[in-house]
Amino acid sequence: MAGADPAAWLADRLAHRHQAAGRSLLIGINGAQGSGKSTLAAGIAAGLTAQGRRVAVLSLDDLYLSHAARAALARDIHPLLATRGVPGTHDVARGDAVISALLAGQGGVAVPRFDKARDDPGADAAVVAPVDLLLFEGWCIGATPQPAPALAAPVNALEAAEDRDGRWRAHVNAALAGDYARLFARLDALIALQAPDFGVVAGWRAQQEADLGRNRTMDAAGIARFVAHFERLTRHMLAGGMARGGQPVDLVVDLDRERRVVGMAGAV
Repeated sequence: MAGADPAAWLADRLAHRHQAAGRSLLIGINGAQGSGKSTLAAGIAAGLTAQGRRVAVLSLDDLYLSHAARAALARDIHPLLATRGVPGTHDVARGDAVISALLAGQGGVAVPRFDKARDDPGADAAVVAPVDLLLFEGWCIGATPQPAPALAAPVNALEAAEDRDGRWRAHVNAALAGDYARLFARLDALIALQAPDFGVVAGWRAQQEADLGRNRTMDAAGIARFVAHFERLTRHMLAGGMARGGQPVDLVVDLDRERRVVGMAGAV
């Protein structure tokens, strides 16, 4: 992979894997905010399409619950659930149904799209099924729940001030151990983009906001608060807290602070 285009290299590897499997495949792509998951998924999809494979991309972000649904969670369970992103703030059941329909070839499938500027679901996109490969990308895809003792102490000021009794992080962890684990167990392979450390994540997320220009939704303080919601699980995943149905991550792609590939372990 050294010196090559990562997306093109992965497209070739996944094409071979699809040919060997003789069936549709679900490929997970994991990585912290701003690590380049969406860009990598688009590049892999383009490479596979050029080889005659039928490909679709589904983002975990597009499964976010509506603003109103998250407001209800904030009222009934914990205020921090109003912020989209952590396990418990996605429509996992719909994601599971969409994945099943795309892989089974049920004809035209309505794929959800989330409008982050409005903080609400947008218009669905139509994808013609079946697909040969479905790329499922998201920051916590494949994340495993933490052991209960790990939840006891807060990892940052947000948790210390706004989740003093640990109800929020316990709810997130329980969601991860339930519907999310069952969804992630469907993966045929899992690729993880590994940040060098958690410290780069806020900067990467800030670059994403800068790229939005006038459509940006957060300033520096907002980005720092937003990223704090993901710190616990991001640190857990960087320490190896990822799997697919009890199986290890297939390919870990190590990135430097500039998101360049500096190594990898495993294979797809």
